[in-house]
Amino acid sequence: MKEVNLRPLNIVFYSIVPSPYQRDLFYALSQHPEINLKVYYLESGCADSPWSQKALQPYEKVLPGLFLAWGLSRFHLNWHLPKVQDADVVILNGYQNLTSQLLLWLYARRVPCIFWGEKIVAASEGVKGKLQKVLAQALKQCRAIVAIGSRAQQDYQQRFPHHSIFNIPYYCNLSEFQATVQRPRDPVTILFCGQMIERKGVDLLLQAFDRLLQTGVKARLLLVGREAELPEMMRSLSPQAKQHIEYAGFHDPEYLPQFFEQADLFVLPSRYDGWGVVVNQALGAGLPIICSDAVGAAEDLVEPGVNGAIVPAGDVDALYTALAKYVCDSEAIATASQASLTKAANWTPEVGAKRWIEVFEKLTDLTTTDRKGT
Repeated sequence: MKEVNLRPLNIVFYSIVPSPYQRDLFYALSQHPEINLKVYYLESGCADSPWSQKALQPYEKVLPGLFLAWGLSRFHLNWHLPKVQDADVVILNGYQNLTSQLLLWLYARRVPCIFWGEKIVAASEGVKGKLQKVLAQALKQCRAIVAIGSRAQQDYQQRFPHHSIFNIPYYCNLSEFQATVQRPRDPVTILFCGQMIERKGVDLLLQAFDRLLQTGVKARLLLVGREAELPEMMRSLSPQAKQHIEYAGFHDPEYLPQFFEQADLFVLPSRYDGWGVVVNQALGAGLPIICSDAVGAAEDLVEPGVNGAIVPAGDVDALYTALAKYVCDSEAIATASQASLTKAANWTPEVGAKRWIEVFEKLTDLTTTDRKGT
């Protein structure tokens, strides 16, 4: 039987900003000859994502436009939108903006559209809550939904029972996080990386750490990220705890491996986190991981009793118990560290790109006539 020469799939992504973690995936996709990739961003950056701007790849472009800010929400309106009639699949990483709404209503009936996102967090009642419900209706126009994590997948399956729902979490480059150090060290270093805000559960971590030190345990807490509410949270701590806490400030992703290398244990006790890419990084660094059950990445990346623990969100007692278990047991740290390293091999951008290509092929189901080479 004669082999059929198929043309590449024309894939178009729309994302909010050039996130370093998404860009790892996009680069991996661009390396596949069966994919002709285009990525459009609604803006070049924002205060909530203070990464240094890097040069864009040839397949990337920032669209001209503006946005309206409403609290922490941003509603984008872009123009000079590219024509997508030749696209095989369009992926939208966001729906609460005017540009995504426009694209869905204009193109969803002509081009297979995918929504790619974290679990939807219900907004408070009132105008903002009603607006969210109205905007979410546009997702019914999508051919499929790609959820970021198992927890998000379960949520979308309930919300959209008649849609194809796939699970493709965030995959990012972890090669720089791999360390050859022997863990644990003395004293054990606990790492938190993220914004120093209540939503991230930093206040709970500080309380649990203070309590841990009061039992006579030797440990060090290393905090990396934007300062935000940290000064206020530190006020209630004992002088002893303050002496064993180091705040290293905010750093771009390329500078984070040095802090993960210093650590023996990683903690993310968020009250809510749609995913949490820092958990990927902790996995790549070979760290035992303690997450709250409100962290999207926990269900996919943390196997309780194997490479870490999952504790109830907001439960400082459970967090203290999990911390004490690892800080006081060097063998538990060494075993969980190796388990994280083993698991990390399946969380590279290359693995994520292959999963995306499988979804594209399932959704397009193009005939050989449609994709024959010229």
